[in-house]
Amino acid sequence: MNKSLLAIFIACFLPLALVAQTYPVSIRNTTRINTGALEFSPAYYGNGIVFVTSRKQGGMIDPKIGETFFELYYADLDLYGAPYRPEPFSVEINSFFHEGPVSFNHSGDKIYFTRNSQQRGATTADKSGRVSLKVYEAHRGLYDWERVREMPFNSNQYSCMHPSLSYDGSRMFFSSNMPGGFGKRDIYFVDWDGQKWSEPINLGPEVNTPNDEVFPYIHDNGTLFFSSQGHTSLGGMDVFMIDLSGINWGRVINVGEPINSRQDDFGFVIDSDGLKGFFSSNRNGGMGKDDIYGFDAPDGLKGMRPVANVALTLKVIDGENNAGLSQAAVRIFERSNDGLIKDGNTYSAKLLDDPNRPGEYIMQLDRKSDDDLGAPSILSERNGEAELGLASNKEYILLVSKDGYQTKEIPFIPRIQKGKAQLDVILPKRNCVNLRGLALTEKTERPIPNAKVRIVSSCGGKELLLQTDLDGSYNYCLEFGCVYTVYIEKVGFRTGQTQISTENVRGSRSFSSSVRLTPTGETAVRKPLAEGTVIVLENIYYDFNKASLRSGNARDLDALARLMLKYPTMEVELTAHTDARGAADYNLQLSQRRAEAAKEYIVRQGVSASRIKTQGLGESAIRNHCKDGVDCSESEHQYNRRTEVRVVRINEPAAME
Repeated sequence: MNKSLLAIFIACFLPLALVAQTYPVSIRNTTRINTGALEFSPAYYGNGIVFVTSRKQGGMIDPKIGETFFELYYADLDLYGAPYRPEPFSVEINSFFHEGPVSFNHSGDKIYFTRNSQQRGATTADKSGRVSLKVYEAHRGLYDWERVREMPFNSNQYSCMHPSLSYDGSRMFFSSNMPGGFGKRDIYFVDWDGQKWSEPINLGPEVNTPNDEVFPYIHDNGTLFFSSQGHTSLGGMDVFMIDLSGINWGRVINVGEPINSRQDDFGFVIDSDGLKGFFSSNRNGGMGKDDIYGFDAPDGLKGMRPVANVALTLKVIDGENNAGLSQAAVRIFERSNDGLIKDGNTYSAKLLDDPNRPGEYIMQLDRKSDDDLGAPSILSERNGEAELGLASNKEYILLVSKDGYQTKEIPFIPRIQKGKAQLDVILPKRNCVNLRGLALTEKTERPIPNAKVRIVSSCGGKELLLQTDLDGSYNYCLEFGCVYTVYIEKVGFRTGQTQISTENVRGSRSFSSSVRLTPTGETAVRKPLAEGTVIVLENIYYDFNKASLRSGNARDLDALARLMLKYPTMEVELTAHTDARGAADYNLQLSQRRAEAAKEYIVRQGVSASRIKTQGLGESAIRNHCKDGVDCSESEHQYNRRTEVRVVRINEPAAME
């Protein structure tokens, strides 16, 4: 986009924008999603990005630009942050006309997007004759985005576009050519007061110029990124940033090379840590007209301050005497949208017998014991206090523990705090002794998964039934004053046992016990999971009627990947099922795509693709009465939506190397 002489003249008399100095930033063309068409304006969503593209084959052509009407596509990101192959994002959002840049709220259940203004099936034009663009809102429903409605600041007389919502949802930025601005298209914002949006407010001459300011993106730390031709640029449209977090704003800064070039650079986003992101450009050497590029900035962007921390004073209190508890362990974990700890390694998996289907197992995840979670983030001081600094743009789960006390799991959301936060955590005494048990094979000392654990108490002959997880371990808290006999049983092994006494135990002591089982032959050692074993993964959630996994909802697949990495000879067949709603042919295709998506997810964890076969059975294997035409609850339909894993082959070496 060439600058006019007038724009150059005006720019000479405007305050010069600062240009960021050279800094270590690497960029790459995201070749998996770019085509010869237009791809631009990525936005983070779930496990990936949503972006705008004109790639649709055979779609309607917009005669004004000679491209098919823009649609939204979604692509998962791999472990290194690079996008995988994309798929259409939404049937409801994608229309016959243009859909443009989007923004999501923090929980991902509300979307704001750009679309052509539509009245009675036709688009409307502003006074200049150009088609108006409007900002729309939609909510995530059971099957797709629903309740699509216009934002109140739209007009048929001018365009509003490119929404960007702040982290807390209280402010939205957008670009518009509404009357009264400083240039062609200016950046505005509106505030949400809990019931309605305010009137649009122009950001003023610090940001807006007589030319175009478009594609705003507000980061969690209050830095606004936007593209402009009106500020000092390297050529074409450049990406700029300005700190809006304080009462006094910062100065406009050109983010510099290599993100900016001699061509148009726009549609910029950066992750919550400020270390990597994406942008769009029509620079030379791309795959198409506009391409999406990824970038890494290991030291951050020059001029971009880190996300603010919230200071938290956490005080651990002895529940018995109400005194501060010293040397209590505080572990800090990031919280995902499902309310669980984001790091899947904090959970252990076990296989439980399905009471409704003999011979099948259900994958169950439990948080690991405190001792298996690694070193604590911090220990409380003598007065029981621990000082924490937590990023304001994240949510956390705090685990507070100490031997002899019950562990507390506390969700903490920094952004809702006012000033310095204080949190008192009362730990009740634990009137039992923690037992950390492990079942191993004799000599080779390999963990024995899925073994039955029977604990018999001398106090009244009470009997408890447990099961080892996929790492061969189990946990239980034993009452004081009893003698316990622990029996461990597994087909292919002689029963092993040990005895533990808590008769003379006081205080916070815990037990660790390993029981070694003698195999009756090599089969049980070579095949820790029997070939033909079927494992049902019920806790995998897909986005609407799509194959893309929802953010934070693939923990069963994480556990399966860890299991397959533990047993390198294990090969599986992965089968996906849908419920009966929808056409049978569509469900069959959908289940196959979901099986492939689940396989792709496991492969990203380091498992060879050759070890996983996939198939989709659609609605052909309904497990309950919820067939076509039967009225069922959502939980009953969910019972049919599952992924099954059948162990096809496993043959581990008989001896440890």
